[in-house]
Amino acid sequence: MSTDNSAEKKAVPAYGRWKYPWLKQDFAASLVVFLVALPLCVGVAVASGVPAELGLVTGVVGGVVTGLMRGSSLQVSGPAAGLTVLVFEAVDEFGLPALGVIVLATGVLQMAMGALKLGRYFRAISVSVVEGMLAGIGLVLIAGQLYSVIGTEAPDSGIGKLAGLPSALIDAAQNGRTLVSLGLGAGTIAVLVLWRRMPRRLRAVPGPLAAVGLAALVALLPGVDVTTVEVRGLLDSVQPPSLGEFGELGTLALLGTVVAFTLIASAESLFSAAAVDRMHDGPRTEYDKELVAQGTGNAVCGILGALPMTAVIVRSAANVQAGARTKASRVLHGVWLLLFAALLPDVLACIPIPALAGVLVHAGARLIPVRALAALWRENRGEALILVVTAMAIVAVSMFEGVLIGLALSIVKTAWETSHIKLEVVDKGAGPVQAYLSGNATFLRLPKILDSLEALPQDRPVELDLSGLHHLDHACRSALENWRERHSETGTPPVKFTAGVDGDRVASGV
Repeated sequence: MSTDNSAEKKAVPAYGRWKYPWLKQDFAASLVVFLVALPLCVGVAVASGVPAELGLVTGVVGGVVTGLMRGSSLQVSGPAAGLTVLVFEAVDEFGLPALGVIVLATGVLQMAMGALKLGRYFRAISVSVVEGMLAGIGLVLIAGQLYSVIGTEAPDSGIGKLAGLPSALIDAAQNGRTLVSLGLGAGTIAVLVLWRRMPRRLRAVPGPLAAVGLAALVALLPGVDVTTVEVRGLLDSVQPPSLGEFGELGTLALLGTVVAFTLIASAESLFSAAAVDRMHDGPRTEYDKELVAQGTGNAVCGILGALPMTAVIVRSAANVQAGARTKASRVLHGVWLLLFAALLPDVLACIPIPALAGVLVHAGARLIPVRALAALWRENRGEALILVVTAMAIVAVSMFEGVLIGLALSIVKTAWETSHIKLEVVDKGAGPVQAYLSGNATFLRLPKILDSLEALPQDRPVELDLSGLHHLDHACRSALENWRERHSETGTPPVKFTAGVDGDRVASGV
């Protein structure tokens, strides 16, 4: 009897005797994610035109608040480079106090969509539109941050940023101070690009942290004069929106910004969740619950006047690759960010702005799917065109309008492809002309259908077989009936429909 009990004890796995079996792996992963997130949180905040501490606040909320909620167990949330351009435009137009209102309203909308189980429908958005959106963000981000690298002010429009870059870089190369800034930013980008080729032990330090750390050391050298992060203090940076700011929600411009924040943040988070699910074999993402979690985090960020959050693929991938097994890793990473912001805020003052800009230039470049675009062009040029047009529209117009243009193009392309129709004519020289329609007869292809039918001999009887149609809309049904009447006016026998139009299928519009 005792032998059986001892054997049974030996058979009990380690996780059966320990309440937190993966604590060691999650603890180690949380440190890695913290080191990756720290420079990105600060960089996104500075690029968005808000105090650096607000990026850390969003990172803390993304870890501690969203991290504790159900949805995606290994996905990590925080301030994202993908929203930098939109946040900068919002702060520039409405002011920093209004940012909290926008982010809070975004969070409430996301929670409502999750409660209504709309999260799964974001997977129906064309991948080409999402990749085009990210590519457009990447282009504007790169162009804008290159001005920060050389320490000059960027033009307002995306086109202006791109057009003014060559002359700005030439001027920077002729100025001693801006040349130092340019070298520091370029060196940061070089470290990030080459870091994957470093020895494995060295790569234990995340690339963004290594690049920013090296740049900070260079900035401390005598004679190096570069702009560093301005430190305001955590409590001074957190400014909840006043009640008066909520009156702005009645304006159409601010409501449009809220909708843009909601759609882009939700799409980016849920597409990131799908990508993270492919990286591990643990529990799959529950999309509606993840949308509620993201909304809750954004609502808290809005109350604190901080940046909006999304799930971030860079941090999430680092979390999975570092061996995280549960949500404890992302919660702990938020705790480390909070401790850093509370205990070591002065360290931020040592970080050079050109280095943070270099990190974001590298992040922006990773948003542009060059290889995927080349493969897509070979497989489906229509989808590739949607991607390119969406990206260019974001650069030329704005984020919201660019995404709407991409969605409209995607809908038009889908409607055109689903309206494919084929007409086959069999004319044996004697007897009736036999015609066969197959596919989807919609108003989009109505001119083609009528041109083909009207080209049939007017002095011969016609038999039109519609059994191959999957769909026949009202416009096409009316047009076919009118064509039949006109064809019979010449004195030829009436056109005979062998299936469909005279039956129940056409009466129901099918």
